Amino acid sequence: MDGILAVWKPAGWTSHDVVAKARRLLKMKRIGHAGTLDPMVTGVLPLCLGRSTRVVEYVQERPKAYEAVLKLGIATDTEDMTGDVLAQEPVRRFTEQELEAVLGQFLGEIEQVPPMFSAVKVDGKRLYELAREGKTVDRKSRKVRIHEIRLLASELDMEHPEITFSAVCSKGTYIRTLCVDIGKALGVPATMKSLTRTMSGGIQAEQCLTLEEIEQLQAAGELESRLISPEEAIDHIPKAVVTEEAAAKALRGQKLSLRSASIQEPWVHGTLFRVTDTRESFIGIFECDMDIYGLRPVKVFS
Repeated sequence: MDGILAVWKPAGWTSHDVVAKARRLLKMKRIGHAGTLDPMVTGVLPLCLGRSTRVVEYVQERPKAYEAVLKLGIATDTEDMTGDVLAQEPVRRFTEQELEAVLGQFLGEIEQVPPMFSAVKVDGKRLYELAREGKTVDRKSRKVRIHEIRLLASELDMEHPEITFSAVCSKGTYIRTLCVDIGKALGVPATMKSLTRTMSGGIQAEQCLTLEEIEQLQAAGELESRLISPEEAIDHIPKAVVTEEAAAKALRGQKLSLRSASIQEPWVHGTLFRVTDTRESFIGIFECDMDIYGLRPVKVFS
C-alpha cells in the first residue's frame, strides 16, 4: 500500500501514537508522519505509507493552517493550558478593531524564539528534556512566515478574554509562541487554550479520516481508494513531462536532457521538478542542473 493517508488526529494522542496505531491496522511498518502535533492538538496529520515515505520532507515544507483559541491574562511555562501558571491578571476590555490591528502586525516574516517545551535541540539535547529538569537555556530566534492571519471570534466580556483566530504559516511556526507574542503586543500575558490544524501539506480537514473510519475501511478492503497519491501531495513542485524514451532512462535513475522535457516555465538551476511521462505516470523528483543542461534524479518512485 502506497500513498498519503490523511488522518484526523484526536486529542490526547501523540503523532507517534497515531503512526503506531496505523501500523497495527494496516499491518505495515513503513509509515511516517509529515509534521508533529502536540498531544493536546487535534487536526490534519498526513501519514506517508510505503514508498510514499520518500516525499515526507517535501510535504512537510508546505504551509500549514491552524485555528487557535488564545486566552488573555494568563501565562504558563508551556505556553498552553497544559502547563503551570506563571502569571495571572485581569485584562481590560479590548475592542475587535484593536485585536485585528495587533494580529495584522504578525503578517509576513517574523522572528520567533522556540519555546522551552519543544523538540528543538540545543547542544544535543531536546529543549523539553531540559525544561523537565527545571532548566531554561538561551534559544536563538528564527524566522518564520505568517501567510495569513484572521480574527474569527472573540469572547471579550470575561476576566480572561478568549480570542479565536486562524493562521496559515510556514514550517517551523509555533502557534503557542505566536499566542504569547500576540499577548505581548497587547501588553498582557497570554497562552494558547486550544489548537486545531486545519490544513497540512495541501491536505484539508474534509479529506481526513478518523482512526475509527480507517479501521472500518481497512476491514472492508476499501481504504486504498481513499489514499492520496504522492504526486498529488507534492503538486506544489513544478511538473516536467518527458518523452517515452526519456521516461525509460528516468526509471533507471539516469540523467535526462532538458530537450527531452516539457515545462511551462523557464529552466532555473537547482529547481526541483516532479517528472511524469506523456501518459501522466509519475516517475519521480528530478533537479535542474544547467551545468549539464539536464535533469538529475533526486528520487525515483516508479
